[in-house]
Amino acid sequence: MIKNFKKIICSIKEMKLPYTQFVQFMEDIQDPFIVLIACILSLRTNDRTTYPATMRMLELGKTPKDFLNVKLEDLEKAIYPVGFYKNKAKQILDISYELYHKYNSIVPKEIEELIKFKGVGRKTANLVQSKGYNLPSICVDVHVHRISNRLGIVKTNNPEETEFDLKSNLPKEYWSDINTLFVTLGQNVCKPITPNCCICNLQKYCEYYKKKK
Repeated sequence: MIKNFKKIICSIKEMKLPYTQFVQFMEDIQDPFIVLIACILSLRTNDRTTYPATMRMLELGKTPKDFLNVKLEDLEKAIYPVGFYKNKAKQILDISYELYHKYNSIVPKEIEELIKFKGVGRKTANLVQSKGYNLPSICVDVHVHRISNRLGIVKTNNPEETEFDLKSNLPKEYWSDINTLFVTLGQNVCKPITPNCCICNLQKYCEYYKKKK
């Protein structure tokens, strides 16, 4: 067990930081396919852009079968201006086709199976497990990777190393909370360039703050 981790989680919750609309949507939706395609949209795109693009996408379809009848140019138009929208539109249609024809429209639960789909990495696969299937899983994005290292609870070089390190050292009861809490902390307080340490509840646990001070 990582030292003080329970206290860290409680301290973040006590800050009552606001979720973005997209984060709240991903908390509430509990549909593996929608979590999957919404996460694809979110890659390298901020939540303010991703959320309305996701809503426009879902007007076109909500199941793999629905997207079999969606034209590529219509999906591109719906999800613009998310980053790499042309590539993402093709990925979503290709995944929908594969799910419908090879998986009976059921999104796999296993990470090893999910990452076989084009455009799906470990971050997305873990999010599908956690938010789509309510299984214990740690989705590590740039926020989770950055904050975990700033706190000093890991010393890793990339998100994949952070994922494995956290999974090795934390009870599963904590896994699914990490992404939502650390992402929200990263968006509001522990920002990449200028972290707002003076309003953060984690000062006494944070190696970055101690060195800065």
